[in-house]
Order: sequence, then C-alpha cells, then structure tokens
Amino acid sequence: MLAFLQSELVPSIPLAEWTESAVDWITDTFDGAFDVLDSVIDVVVGSLEYVLLAPPALLMVAILGVIALLLAGWRVALFTVLGLVFVISLNLWEAAMQTLALVLAATVVALLIGIPIGIIAAKSDTVEAIIRPILDVAQTMPAFVYLVPTVVLLGIGAGPALIATVIFAMPPAVRLTLLGIQQVPKDTVEAAHAFGATSWQTLIKVELPLSLKTIMAGVNQVIMLSLSMVVIAGLAGAGGLGEPVVTGLSQLDVGISFVGGVGIVVIAIMLDRITRAMATRDREGSWRIFSRGKDSGTDATEEKA
Repeated sequence: MLAFLQSELVPSIPLAEWTESAVDWITDTFDGAFDVLDSVIDVVVGSLEYVLLAPPALLMVAILGVIALLLAGWRVALFTVLGLVFVISLNLWEAAMQTLALVLAATVVALLIGIPIGIIAAKSDTVEAIIRPILDVAQTMPAFVYLVPTVVLLGIGAGPALIATVIFAMPPAVRLTLLGIQQVPKDTVEAAHAFGATSWQTLIKVELPLSLKTIMAGVNQVIMLSLSMVVIAGLAGAGGLGEPVVTGLSQLDVGISFVGGVGIVVIAIMLDRITRAMATRDREGSWRIFSRGKDSGTDATEEKA
C-alpha cells in the first residue's frame, strides 16, 4: 500500500534522459566551436610541455631551482632540485613535466576566471547569492561527472582534462578572493574614498593589496586541487603522472601506482612551498605599500593645511 502511494504521489523525474538530451543538443549545435576549443587547449598545453621538455632535464632542474630560490628561499630550492632529480631517477621526468604543464595551464585559466568573479561577488550581494550555490555544486560534485561530458564534447586528450580540472579547482579562487576583499576593514576603504580615490583605484591600491594573503591562499588551493585531478586527467588520456597510476590500477600493480604517486607528491610539495612563500612575501609587500600610501596621504594633507 505504501509503495503504491509512493509511486502515485512521488513522480519519477527523468533527469538522466534530460541531461543526455542536453548534451546531445550541445554536441550537435556547437560541434565546430568545441573542435576549435580543443585545438586551442592542445596548442597551449603542448607549448608549455615543449618549453619544459626542450632543455636537457638537468638544465631544467637548475632553472626551476633558481626560480624556487628567488621566490621561496634556499630550502625550497634545495628540495626542488633534489625532488626533481629523484623524479628523473624514477624515469618520470617527461610525465612530470606534462603534469606540470597541465597544472600551470589549468591554474592560470582558473585564476583568470575565478578572481574576477570573486571581486564582482564581493561588490554585489546579488552576485554572491547566485554564485554560492554554484560553487557548492562545483566543489561537491564528483570529478568523474565533469569528465564524462567533456570527453563526449572534446574527445580524449588534454582538452577534457583541462576543462574538468578548471571546473573542479576554480571554486577556492572565487571563495577566497571574495573573503579577502570582504575582510578589508571598512574604515580603510572609507579613508581611501575620503582622499578622493575612485572605486577602481580603491580596489587596485587598497583592497587587492590588503587581501593578497587570502587570495594567494586561494592560488595555493587551486594548484593543489589541480594536482588532485592528475589521475582523472590520466583517465582522459592526457598523460602525465596520472598515467602510471591508471596503468597500475588497471593491472593491479601496486609498484607502478606507487611510483606515479610519489612523483605527484614531489610536484605537489614543490608548488605548495613556493606559493606559500609568495603569499608571505606579498602580504609583507602589500602592508608596506599601504603604509607608504597612508604616509604620503598624510603628508599631502599636512601640506594643504
């Protein structure tokens, strides 16, 4: 009786059929556009891979070590050099550079989309109310759900891997940019307006510098989430360090999977330490810039007086 009433009172919603129909319509309507998008992604990721793989491996290790030294200090530089040499010893250099190229491309795209959305949401309560549930869905939806339609639309390769990675990794950039700007003291913003700064000047010279620590934490999270999608990218045929993990999974070979996982850990720690050091440096620099701005503003006021 209860089963009968349930079947009568609660209708069955054909969500799967609706979703399949929508994907079919998008595929038929925008097939040419998706081909162009896939080609552009292949060119961008392929170019980054070429830049990283063109020099000899040890030369690129030295270059990355110098970059780490300049951005994060000698300890991170030492770990970068030793970690990458260890990756070479595991015969994972090419896969590691493919993964690094994909992560860098996905991070740049996610930040170019996420940070402006976070700024707009911080300025508009309506946009914030609209964007929050979207971010909740994007963060909680299993990554494989993103992968299936992107593979259908773009085929196998770097294209679906990049798009799925961007969707999965972008929410922290939006959330932490929004949080950082909202945490800027109101009296500081009012003081900027009192000195005649426009809304744009206040954003560029006050709000963004003072929220850089939080925004850089978002950058760090975007990179870490992008790396967590490496195995998913391997399933999409994008190669990289996810490929040995997928191979080990399909063959039940623990050794191959572990080796690929170790390579991912080395890249993850390297990027994490560099971005954390950049966040600290940006925080200190932003406070110095703001302090100089206040001092110059005070001097100007005294001169007028």
